Amino acid sequence: MSLQRTDFAVPPRPSRLVPTLWALVAGVIIIVAAAGLPIDWSDLGAVPGQVWHYSVLMFENPNWEKLPRALFEMWRSISMAWVGAIMCVVVSIPLGMLAAHSVGPAWVRLPLRWLFAVIRAVPEVIIALILLTITGLTPFTGALALGIAGIGTQGKWVYETVESVQEGASDAVRAAGGGTAEVTRWALWPAAAPTLMSFALYRFEINIRTSAVLGLVGAGGIGTMLANYTNFREWDTVGMLLIVVIVVTMLMDTISGAIRRRIMNGARMSTKAPAKPKRTRSRDVDRVG
Repeated sequence: MSLQRTDFAVPPRPSRLVPTLWALVAGVIIIVAAAGLPIDWSDLGAVPGQVWHYSVLMFENPNWEKLPRALFEMWRSISMAWVGAIMCVVVSIPLGMLAAHSVGPAWVRLPLRWLFAVIRAVPEVIIALILLTITGLTPFTGALALGIAGIGTQGKWVYETVESVQEGASDAVRAAGGGTAEVTRWALWPAAAPTLMSFALYRFEINIRTSAVLGLVGAGGIGTMLANYTNFREWDTVGMLLIVVIVVTMLMDTISGAIRRRIMNGARMSTKAPAKPKRTRSRDVDRVG
């Protein structure tokens, strides 16, 4: 029995023209952007030495006399971050759920997504500068700026989380005669709540770091104190302030991360089989003759 040979056509090699053109365009943009900046590239060699020089000035002998005030200002920054996170979560969760495909209609969903995108495009510092003309140089300005700036990102996280929820529970509620409100309350919210709470704590972590930056524009907190002593070139005090910011931020991140892990692990159902009950021998019952 002879085997018939069949010739198979080798598929053509995929073209790399389009990715290559995009890489060339990106390279040209980077080169043009770098060439248009007034940068003296010869100064790059002196950067490591300057960094070492100022690091010695700041951390060789920090000024711990201002530590009580630094801790108080750091507490104000944490308070700003917490209030801003609460305002952000309270506003972004209902709006973000309305922006989800399975909840809000198109005429509500699309404008909300556009609003979230616009808010994400504006940095927190710009929002704080705008609010300074209204609320003045107060910590409330920083908290309000953090709350408004976080709505864009938090709202996007909310509707993406809601849209990723499995449809089984939603179909069950609809089969029982429930409408959109019942599906949201009894199917989507219980499934998405642990993740949304974890995102809320993560927003608090982000706000702590951002609050120090907002203090540079006069919003209060540790950032304002850091900007003042930097302007007066008191590097020993600046070093102490940076140590406080780093230590407290890492501590809050650790605590918040532990809470977030507890929320997420508690939300997952255990896959282990339930343990079988142990059999116990009953005592012999006296026979009745």
